[in-house]
Amino acid sequence: MAAQEQLSHVGEAGKGPTAGHVAAVAALLPVGGTLLGLSGVTFAATVAGLAAAAPLFLIFSPVLVPAAAVIGIAVMGFLAAGAFSLTALSSLTWLVSCLRGAKERAPELVEHAKRRVQEAAGHVEARGKEAGQRLQGRPQEGGAART
Repeated sequence: MAAQEQLSHVGEAGKGPTAGHVAAVAALLPVGGTLLGLSGVTFAATVAGLAAAAPLFLIFSPVLVPAAAVIGIAVMGFLAAGAFSLTALSSLTWLVSCLRGAKERAPELVEHAKRRVQEAAGHVEARGKEAGQRLQGRPQEGGAART
């Protein structure tokens, strides 16, 4: 059954390539060949240049390797400095926003602190009264023996 479906599709397209397909292949084949040739020439030039420069790299490697290391370290230093400055800027922005929020919330925070102090004072007063009552209710044990 699948073979018959394939044959029916081939039968429809089996007439051969259309003029548009032939024109596209005829136009793109030289372009593709030219690009392939250019990539081969580029590869050959790269290999030849590397072969010619290899002795220079070996001769100048005592200078090039430390220079590359210094440049790499300098680039990493600049990147780190940029990262640290961004971190500092974002931290200062966050601090300013927190301070602005605290300034807006300051009155309610002060009221809350006053209530907490009043509650604590009331609690201390109650504990003091309880302690005073306990001390008044105890008999004086040590007072009679000393006199």
